[in-house]
Amino acid sequence: MSDILFSSWGGVVVDNRGKEPENYEKIEKVSLPEQFAQDENINALIGWYGFLLRVQDVNIVDMCRAYLTAIQNESCGKCFTCRIGTKVLSDTLTRICQGKGQDEDLEVLSRLAEVIREGSKCNIGQSGPVSLLDALKYFAKDFENAIQGKNPIPEGNYRYKLTAPCMDACPIHLDIPGYVECIKEGKFQESLSVITNKLPLPGTLGRVCVRPCEEHCRRMILDEPISIKHLKRFVADDNLERNKGMSFKPTPSEKTGKVAIIGAGPGGLTCAYHLALMGHEVTVYERHGEPGGMAAMGIPDYRLPRDILGFEADQVQKMGVTMRYNATVGKDVKLSDIEKESDAVFIAIGAQTNTEMGIKGEDKGYKGFIPGVQYLQEVNMGTDPYPEGKKVLVVGGGNVAIDCVRCSFRIGKDDVNLVYRRTKKEMPADHVEISDAEEEGVKFHYLTNPTRILTKKGKVVGVECIRMELGEPDESGRRRPVPVEGSEFVIDCDILVPAIGQAIDLELLESEDKVETTRRNTLVVNEFTMQTNNPKIFSAGDCVTGPSTLIRACAGGRKAATNIDRLINGKELKATYEDYFDKLFEKVKVFDPIEEIGFLGGRKRLHLEMLPPDERKQTFDEVEKGYSPLEAMSEADRCLRCYRVGMVAV
Repeated sequence: MSDILFSSWGGVVVDNRGKEPENYEKIEKVSLPEQFAQDENINALIGWYGFLLRVQDVNIVDMCRAYLTAIQNESCGKCFTCRIGTKVLSDTLTRICQGKGQDEDLEVLSRLAEVIREGSKCNIGQSGPVSLLDALKYFAKDFENAIQGKNPIPEGNYRYKLTAPCMDACPIHLDIPGYVECIKEGKFQESLSVITNKLPLPGTLGRVCVRPCEEHCRRMILDEPISIKHLKRFVADDNLERNKGMSFKPTPSEKTGKVAIIGAGPGGLTCAYHLALMGHEVTVYERHGEPGGMAAMGIPDYRLPRDILGFEADQVQKMGVTMRYNATVGKDVKLSDIEKESDAVFIAIGAQTNTEMGIKGEDKGYKGFIPGVQYLQEVNMGTDPYPEGKKVLVVGGGNVAIDCVRCSFRIGKDDVNLVYRRTKKEMPADHVEISDAEEEGVKFHYLTNPTRILTKKGKVVGVECIRMELGEPDESGRRRPVPVEGSEFVIDCDILVPAIGQAIDLELLESEDKVETTRRNTLVVNEFTMQTNNPKIFSAGDCVTGPSTLIRACAGGRKAATNIDRLINGKELKATYEDYFDKLFEKVKVFDPIEEIGFLGGRKRLHLEMLPPDERKQTFDEVEKGYSPLEAMSEADRCLRCYRVGMVAV
């Protein structure tokens, strides 16, 4: 950036005061957008790493006052140094801005800010005073003038948000430090309440979430990330064992409405949950005979036991939500009829069809050729998709492909192979799942791509493959695989499972529904409200994003519920300040992987106990044993409580 007047962000000071704009030194450490909200420009940013000024008319003293007041408001109160110290800083800066400052205030501010930074136990106190100390050092004259002038300083316009690296990375922005802290203190029900404030599926996501939060855990810089996912699972399992239920208290909206939800997957259940909490009448249409969508049909029981998902769906149903199973919208009931009977409709169908490989013969109906999603659905329904086949070849590198190969052992297949056209490093599947598959004996063929299906009497007998090498990066940023001429070879198999991708089936849409779609066969929605071009129809999850994660679908379901409630109550649908901060933090990164934490680690992550590979590959029983209470409390104690506040002057 070349339009910043001053920056101390990340300890790198760039001072362009007194220079002509064309001579400004560029800021390399951070990127600050010009706009915050639609009608609000960003004049300055102040936060955990320092501050940036874009224009001269931002009063640095008043901005520090507003920021330290926000820090004080967010202080948890458990640490005396932070609780009392930030109150003194806030009060002192407020008094200075009122024109009542005293000469000794500057020394008090500087000394106390250092004490808070050095003596606080969490990142609120450790990072909060950083920007004040920078301001006192580089803008000392402004503070002196404010004290000596005795003139009140007009308050500026500011917006702030409490976040943490893990919270920011979580699509639904769970208060992760909050629920982990409760576990540390043995308050397991309180922890569950923190989670279910936003997410009604803690046991489900506690098992199969892809853990973007853990990839942004500051503890990882010291040793290993906190086991955030498994701590979520612990409180859900503890609740199930103790109470056999959850208690949710609806807070009715001003006006209750009638809402239809299509799809009982994680996104649909989350939307139904929040709408029920608001007091709305909700009916969910699900084409299968049970809830869960692709989470139930596509994730094997050894990873996600069906009774866990079923229990959590039951809790949503007990809130008054009506579940209509074996009801396919577009076949058993028309979407247009549902729309006429409802105040709003939320479409949350998953990616339930397959992407073609693009090789000759895959449309011939050969015996032993079974698309990945179909393969998993049949296995999850308790059947062997092709009992006479014993040698399996799965094509793909995502989680569906890994689930297919691991399931194959569990239904009695003895020779299981996976072909992937790039290297292991580029595989999009969860690295833990890849490792588990390796331990169970799956044969991986990297830099390999199928070219031809070999058959005999209408049955698959093998696949011709070709070696690949990596060329230049493609649009995904990964290096493009290029065939190596003359390197063809054959892998014998009698079951071929393509699992290179999933697609969306939008047959439920009719011409009169007038819902805009993309070339990828997904629905077009407003990114902030989840509303389609048809004002009554909202959507989120795979049918909007394409195949994605469960937690992202849940986040979309929650956002849709909020805006459906606004629609029913006649309120304007628009982006919130939380949405705007999400956009801001995409540029101003909350997590810095090379940050100097300031102290030693050495307490490694407590990994869950697993069944031995030879034992677990023979069973669909859950392969991971959860934490005991003492283990969970010990793991939670590793959390650094990385709350931090970001604020913009607008």
